[in-house]
Amino acid sequence: MSTIIPTGLRRETRFDLLAVAGVAALVVAAAVVGEHLKAGGTDIVLGFPPLLATWEPHVGPGTPAAVAVAVLVVTRGPAVAQRLAWRPLLLTGYGVSVLWTASLALVDGWSRGVVGRLTSIHEYLTDVPRVTDIPQMLQTFSEFILPGPDTWVTHVGAHPPGIFLFYVWLDRVGLGGGGPSGIVTLLLGASAGVAVVVALRALGEERTARAVLPFAVLFPGAVWVGVSADGLFAAALAWGTALVAVAAGGGARAAWAWAFAGGALLGWCLYLSYGLVLGGLLPLAVLAVTRDRTALLWSAAGVLAIGAAFTASGFWWFTGFERVQVIYALSVAQSRPYTYFLWANLAALAIAVGPAVVAGLRRLAAAPRSLPLLAAVLVAGGLAAIVLADVSGLSKAEVERIWLPFGIWLVVACALLPRARMWLAAQAGLALAVNHLLFTVW
Repeated sequence: MSTIIPTGLRRETRFDLLAVAGVAALVVAAAVVGEHLKAGGTDIVLGFPPLLATWEPHVGPGTPAAVAVAVLVVTRGPAVAQRLAWRPLLLTGYGVSVLWTASLALVDGWSRGVVGRLTSIHEYLTDVPRVTDIPQMLQTFSEFILPGPDTWVTHVGAHPPGIFLFYVWLDRVGLGGGGPSGIVTLLLGASAGVAVVVALRALGEERTARAVLPFAVLFPGAVWVGVSADGLFAAALAWGTALVAVAAGGGARAAWAWAFAGGALLGWCLYLSYGLVLGGLLPLAVLAVTRDRTALLWSAAGVLAIGAAFTASGFWWFTGFERVQVIYALSVAQSRPYTYFLWANLAALAIAVGPAVVAGLRRLAAAPRSLPLLAAVLVAGGLAAIVLADVSGLSKAEVERIWLPFGIWLVVACALLPRARMWLAAQAGLALAVNHLLFTVW
């Protein structure tokens, strides 16, 4: 028997595919123009524009597992997400996210895919041995941001000390080095998608959360979550927002404690990356719609507590940010044209979020009320952060990893897609293609 597809459904699917084709054309244009710029002598420092990657077709020990996880989620994910009890579903979702992220990382092998990610000359672990006194490191951190004989390596100096402190702590408890630190980073980063669905359910949108979970698991951005600190940033922002949502959703006991914990985690985000200040749009959107003043006050108290702790330690956030802008202006950013990356960034982001997100956003734009308000504001918060980051000019290239904390929230729009398996297959296929055809630097 043939399946009869309603005319309206066919029409909407055609529009979805047209939107994906348009974004694919944007990616091709970014690649062509990027190569043209390079040929003309403009050093955009991208091996495979619009991505920071090199063309290197390969397979690795993670290939069979990555394919198996993809097939499993595509064929069984939507059904399992609908019928499994909530807590077992979260645990299952997190476990599969870890498998997906780890298997993608291992396509590049254990050494290049995990150990080497955080131990290159630009990464955090390079400077960990310099720290013999943590309080002194925090007090003098800003002194070594600007170019000089003892300047921090690229990623340490370009971020507030919160993330560097995290890796110093890991070293102190015996989890230093590329292997252990890489595994911890991956395990934390892989939880970001689970935090998104926790936030949705806390806001009373369990149906939407269940529809979104398979897409959160097969997020193509997992290529960069394993292993990069930006994946950890995504998880920290997602869980901070989720805890605020739990407090503001009205169904939690001791809501003030959830709000304070969420605020503290969001405050820590400010000291993980300067760009995460834009991530505040997500919890603010939740608080604006729920109008929960108690959650707002306790969340703010959590943020202020973390800020006060870092300030008392001797690190002033605004001094660090001012100096980072100086080194950014002296870095490869000076040879990367603003006008090109203003739109090429969006092409790179499209690769990280995948075609299903493009189709979901198309449907949301066509019918804004098709998604529940509390779910739509999360998408809007992520989009607003991306737009502001883009026009700021402080994210020229490499946004496939830098914008992970914002991009993960766009998967909420995938709840609008009626053919989940088809779109999940597209997400998985893109991630597998990127990881097997390219070698991504970060």
